Amino acid sequence: MGLTHDLQYIADLVRDAGKVVLEHYGRVERLTKTHATTTAEAVTEADRATQRRIVAGLRRRFPDDGIVGEESDTGDAITFECTNPQGRNWVIDPIDGTNNFIAGLGNFAVCVGLLDAGRPVLGVVYDVTRDLLYAAASGEGAWLGSKRLRAPTDPLGDSAMLMLTSNLIDARGRCPEWACRWLGQTTWKTRILGSAALEAVYVGAGIAHGAVTVNGKLWDCVASAAICLEAGGTITDLKGEPIFPFDLRKYAGAKVPYLVAGPAAHPELLAQMKRWP
Repeated sequence: MGLTHDLQYIADLVRDAGKVVLEHYGRVERLTKTHATTTAEAVTEADRATQRRIVAGLRRRFPDDGIVGEESDTGDAITFECTNPQGRNWVIDPIDGTNNFIAGLGNFAVCVGLLDAGRPVLGVVYDVTRDLLYAAASGEGAWLGSKRLRAPTDPLGDSAMLMLTSNLIDARGRCPEWACRWLGQTTWKTRILGSAALEAVYVGAGIAHGAVTVNGKLWDCVASAAICLEAGGTITDLKGEPIFPFDLRKYAGAKVPYLVAGPAAHPELLAQMKRWP
């Protein structure tokens, strides 16, 4: 049986959560929150209502599993209910691309991923406005509806598409030289969508050769990582070190930068990132 039934349940749950998102779309107020940082981030009541719907569904089906969610009703902390950080823990991003959502730009997604012993074994990323649901479970393949997904296997070429995070400022407060070089050239087709999960999942879907997220959090990568890995992609941090298994102990919203790419493109991109830090 594996994770097949769990995946179907989560796919249905995420689609249902997407209805909550659409009920609020176009009529939301921008609120703010702080997660382990003094920098205010955007949030809406739609984010919180959507997460409540997802959490309720998870609690019904998986009462013994842990939950990590981007939002909380107070806005001063994440949701972290993990009695066993090395067990099964669901990671939720109710609206990835909240600033797009607030502005009325349709690039946003509902994301739910499962970490088992710190590894992403199941993921669903739902592109709400396009009604496209990307899903994968370990050993079950990665799928968009009935279409099986595969990450690009060819090296970077003139037609390669590369997704870049909307916030490229690193921990030193500067834009890395590799990012400046990639933005300043016209060979690769660089795109910035404002949703880290959608940018990453496009690698698994075979659309993009690579995607870089500099200031993402755990919920920005677990669901899409499960999909990309099952589609044959590679994911590491920006130095080439493994992200998974992820140590959930005491996680409070720290940044999780990552590079996800096809197996041939990943070492090429990583080499440039190391050459031009």
